[in-house]
Amino acid sequence: MTQSSRNLVLEPEQIAAGVDALLLDLRSEADFLAQHARGAVRLSIDVWEKAAKTPGGALSQTTFWAEAIGRLGVDGSTQVAVYDDGRMTEAARAWFILQHFGVPATVVNGGWPALLTVLKEAGATEQGAPPPPRRAVFTPRPGSGVVALVERVSLRDALARGTGPQVLDARTAAEYRGEDLRANRRGGNLPGARHLAHAALLGLDGRLRAPEDLRGLIDQAGFNPGERVVTHCDGGGRAALAALAAAQAGYSDVGAYYLSFADWAADEACSLER
Repeated sequence: MTQSSRNLVLEPEQIAAGVDALLLDLRSEADFLAQHARGAVRLSIDVWEKAAKTPGGALSQTTFWAEAIGRLGVDGSTQVAVYDDGRMTEAARAWFILQHFGVPATVVNGGWPALLTVLKEAGATEQGAPPPPRRAVFTPRPGSGVVALVERVSLRDALARGTGPQVLDARTAAEYRGEDLRANRRGGNLPGARHLAHAALLGLDGRLRAPEDLRGLIDQAGFNPGERVVTHCDGGGRAALAALAAAQAGYSDVGAYYLSFADWAADEACSLER
C-alpha cells in the first residue's frame, strides 16, 4: 500500500464514523486502562523514543523494528492511526517511525481530547486491558515513507558544502537563539536554519492546522516549496510534527533529522550559529 502526502492526518470524526484502521494509543498505561478507543492497542512511545537513540534500536536496525512493530499486530498491509494525549508530538513521533519503515500510518488530529468527545457520542470507548494483539510478521522497508530519515553526518557535510537543504528548526525561540540549552552542552542553531516553532502549527483546538494554513506559515517562514526541507527539534517529536505539517502543506521533498539538535550539539564537528 502506498501513501500520498495528503492523507497523513485523520480527523476524530472519521474515526468515530468507522474508518478502517488499527488504532494505537500512546498515552500512559493508567489513562489507557481508564478509557480508550474500542479496539485500540497501547504503544509505549517512551520505549520507542529511548530505543531509537541507542545503537541496537537505531532506525537503521531493521531486526529490532520488525519485532517492535510486529508485536503490535501491524503487518504493514493495513492503515494504522496513532493518537496521543493531545500534544500531537508523540503521535507524530510514532507516525514518523512507522512510515519510515513502510507502514501506511496516520495521526489522529487533536489526539485523545478531540477523539474522546466523538467516541463517547458514538459509544465507541472501552475500559480495562484488552486481549494482547496477535503478533504479526512485519517486514520493514526503511526509507519508503513520505518523509525521509536524515542523519547527522550527511546533513553536516551538505551544509558545509553549501548544498544543504532548507532546515526548519521547530524548537522554541529561546532554544533557537541558544538561550535555552535544555540538556545540551552547546546552544544555538544549525547553519542557515529558519525558525518555526511547532506550537504555531497547531490551532487553538489543539489540532494541526488546515493544509492551506500550514502552507502559508511555512512559506512565510522563508521556505521554498520547490526545494528540500529538513526539520529538526531537540529530540525528535517536534521535528516529526513539523515534517508532517510540511508534507500536509504540499511540500514534496521533506526529511526529518530525527535525532535532532541533541545529536548535533554533542558532535563538536558540527558548527552552530547564534
